[in-house]
Amino acid sequence: MAKAAKTAIKTKDQKAAADAKNWTKVIRAVRSPKSGAYTFKESIVHKDKIKEYLAQ
Repeated sequence: MAKAAKTAIKTKDQKAAADAKNWTKVIRAVRSPKSGAYTFKESIVHKDKIKEYLAQ
């Protein structure tokens, strides 16, 4: 029985994994106007909109 349950979970995860491949973690360096130090902003962006996000 346990093997059947694992198989059922695995098929659901495949759909989620296929959809997850369309998203990318983007890390941007942003300079603080007060101190001039850099901070990093992390975002999850769809792979088709990465250039638009970085252009902002």
